[in-house]
Amino acid sequence: MISPWLLKAGGWWRCFSVPLESSLTQAFRNFCCGKKFSASEKILTNVAIGDENAKESGKALDKLFSSEQQASILHVLNTASKKELEAFKLLRGRKSINIVEHREKFGPFQNLESLVNVPLLQYKTAVQVCNSILFPETGKKKRKSWENQLGKLIKPDIERERLKAVKSIVSIVFGTRRIAWAHLDRKLTVLDWQQSDCRKLMNRPHSSSVYLEEISSVISKMPKADFYVLEKTGLSIQNSSLFPILLHFHITEAMLYALLNRAFAQDGQHRVLSMNRNAVGKHFELMIGDTRTSGKELVKQLLSESVLKAEPRVFFPPEKMVHYRQMFLPTDPYRIEEFYDSLLQAVAFYELAVFDT
Repeated sequence: MISPWLLKAGGWWRCFSVPLESSLTQAFRNFCCGKKFSASEKILTNVAIGDENAKESGKALDKLFSSEQQASILHVLNTASKKELEAFKLLRGRKSINIVEHREKFGPFQNLESLVNVPLLQYKTAVQVCNSILFPETGKKKRKSWENQLGKLIKPDIERERLKAVKSIVSIVFGTRRIAWAHLDRKLTVLDWQQSDCRKLMNRPHSSSVYLEEISSVISKMPKADFYVLEKTGLSIQNSSLFPILLHFHITEAMLYALLNRAFAQDGQHRVLSMNRNAVGKHFELMIGDTRTSGKELVKQLLSESVLKAEPRVFFPPEKMVHYRQMFLPTDPYRIEEFYDSLLQAVAFYELAVFDT
């Protein structure tokens, strides 16, 4: 188990925000360069240079679009379900919920002016929403965005076709004392879920032969799957006191990568991937700053939902429920974090990489 001060070492990547040019600056540059405006750019430019009084008035919204465009936008706003609204990038999350709730409470939108009465849809945002409905992103741009995000989540690069064809994966998380794995199929059914203590590696780093013996023994218990996903912790080497633990992680990861590929590789294609630990934490909202918190309560919730819900997020075989619940007995609260994390990583892999949700 990695101690809390190790978890604060951060994620695999750091993200820095880059300020974007304002619409007015971009419009001026386009004018100077003689750039031809598209329909959507013309509307955004009108917004950028419009007077402040117009921005405060919902009536100005109708003036930006032709009667045909208004009819198309209103048709989407009045007929689309929450899921269909979320297909538009700017309407994901709470905005789509607010539109549906406003529609149910006050009836269909009669004009674009009424759109600004929806929470989170002030004038500027409302204009952007209307533009996104009229000029949705092309499939090519969406695919490129998905590939860019996938490159930050999983290494090495993997073809999308191989991911979409996945039938089952084994998610592997290792710490200083144990290795845990979860075997899930694409219906998110738990086929196998266990951990193994590496007793010979508990106290200090050993020779490669000891690692080879211990890790080979663990791999011999793992089932066959399309991919084996290793957690990438991303510990920093700037703190010299972490070096022995960092060395242990690198040796363990390298051994797992080599031995898993040797045992399960087919047709010359690699089957072992590394997944960003903090990306999984963000997916499940387990991050506090750069620190990943415990997933124990979330896993307990998934277990309960498997029994109580007709269509749970994760399905656990009933005959194994008693065994899995026993893993939560309060004998040692830090004893099996790798066990919880291996399951969460498997679910995140399917939802982010395979299902693209």
